[in-house]
Amino acid sequence: MRGRIYAICRLSDGMKRTVSTDDAPEAVGAYSQATTDGSTLYTAGQIPLTPDGDLHADADIATQTEIALDNVMAILAAEDLAAEDILKTTVFLADIDDFAEMNETYKTYFAAQPPARSAVQAGALPKGVGVEIEAVATYPDA
Repeated sequence: MRGRIYAICRLSDGMKRTVSTDDAPEAVGAYSQATTDGSTLYTAGQIPLTPDGDLHADADIATQTEIALDNVMAILAAEDLAAEDILKTTVFLADIDDFAEMNETYKTYFAAQPPARSAVQAGALPKGVGVEIEAVATYPDA
């Protein structure tokens, strides 16, 4: 049964491809900014690193959240997607006590019908940042 479900998904959704844009930080390492099968887009976790390489690890959590979400939105825009196409986000916080401040910024990106979301405290985040955000989006015409 499991093999058949996999085969059906692969046949109906097409082959995996990577997504990359200069409007978000370059992927450094063995990962892509995002991948898609033509119906769903999965972003890598985005941190408060600008496309120019400026790291804002010492900024307040609101600013870090804004930069991370701007990166997510830039990746989506490369595929003609927007915030309303996001089905689910995962927010990783270095300190869960930053949740309320993160949420104040986060909610400005999702005015109506916000996506499902998980928020967890991580033991440590890349480059010593306070927040990392990943998203799963769907193509409206898929």
